[in-house]
Amino acid sequence: MNKTISTKDTVIIGLMLFALFFGAGNLVFPVMLGQSAGTEVWLANLGFLLTGVGLPLLGVIAFSFSGKPDLLSLTQRVHPLFALVFTTTLYLTIGPLFAMPRTGSVSYEIGIKPYISDQSSAAALLIFTVLFFGLTCFLSLNPSKMIDIVGKLLTPLLIAFIAILSAVALLYPLGMPQAAQGEYVTDALFIGFQEGYLTMDALAAFVFGIIVINAIKDKGAHSKKHLLLTGVKSALLAAAVLAVIYSALAYIGAASVEQFGYLSNGGEALALISQHYFGVYGGVFLGIIVLLACLTTSIGLTTACSSYLHKLMPRVSYKSYAVLLSIVSALLANVGLNELIQISVPVLTTIYPLAIVLMFLTFVHPLFKGKKQVYWFSLSLTFLVSLIEGLSASRLKIASIHELYIDILPLYDVGLGWIIPAAIGAMLGLIWPSTKRPTQI
Repeated sequence: MNKTISTKDTVIIGLMLFALFFGAGNLVFPVMLGQSAGTEVWLANLGFLLTGVGLPLLGVIAFSFSGKPDLLSLTQRVHPLFALVFTTTLYLTIGPLFAMPRTGSVSYEIGIKPYISDQSSAAALLIFTVLFFGLTCFLSLNPSKMIDIVGKLLTPLLIAFIAILSAVALLYPLGMPQAAQGEYVTDALFIGFQEGYLTMDALAAFVFGIIVINAIKDKGAHSKKHLLLTGVKSALLAAAVLAVIYSALAYIGAASVEQFGYLSNGGEALALISQHYFGVYGGVFLGIIVLLACLTTSIGLTTACSSYLHKLMPRVSYKSYAVLLSIVSALLANVGLNELIQISVPVLTTIYPLAIVLMFLTFVHPLFKGKKQVYWFSLSLTFLVSLIEGLSASRLKIASIHELYIDILPLYDVGLGWIIPAAIGAMLGLIWPSTKRPTQI
């Protein structure tokens, strides 16, 4: 049986998707961009929206367009070994080895730590992360209920608190945007574009796309047409909400400079802005926003990673994985998170371009009739560049190759050196003799 999804359910799924993407980092990035961009804030914000909203939107739509049930099935269009390694690496990196522990630690840093003495900080962090990931685990145990928990309950609360802060700040601005700083003076659009790209939200798009498709199926739609149509509508709604909130936060950041000066990070700016408007309750107000933003993302990542691991190794139940991932995340949020960041960022830098290339190839898959050589050459050349970028972000930098790439690859110095090799690889794949008939899978 195939049902048409109601407008109400589409809206709820779209709001759920917004909340999954909107973590604490997404709250502070636009504020910091606004502070630095100043009078060029709208141009910088446009660049930020193109990549910070556009790429995740395209990722979710690409997954809906593919008709595949999960990322592992989608990446098998390339090769089974690539599918296993890439998919597992992506899930572990944006899951228990980096992003999930970070949701707990960031919630604590912004919402709780300012009220705790240095002597009690370690114990308070332990208690908080146990409670935070305990709640995450509890709300993740039944993935079919996530749309109700996140879409109907937590997301409206999150949007309401952000809307209150934004409305007050826009009605009673802190001041006028000041002169742009640094590269924003001459290249505001491109720097904003680069900042949105570096959020790496496109990595989560495939993962959250699966959650969206499953939510649509739970509502009774199963045909490819209905899945694609509802997936696109939900993604567009999520993107629209993200764009409005990012734009408001960017302007608030730009307006705050006259009152507070240029600050070291967006979290500090938000804390001062909240305190200015809400007095002693400002910290509590901001803490609630951060907690809701991090909790919704944590639930989404726990659900997605547990589902993937259960499919990969079904002898262990989904609920057992959810509990295990929550425990691991709580532990890592307390010990060695900085070291994990040092390891994870190079891995993310390496696989991020691969995810974007895979996203675009998914869209044009019917045009080249699924010819595997297109995937092989394009992704291989992308990997040769992104691997060096990843190593350059670690202590294993290969200086000679790094300098060579800077000299011969346009945009390499801003993290986009993989674009031309990816395009060349796709063209090589198109003209390369095929040993098998093209596939439309």
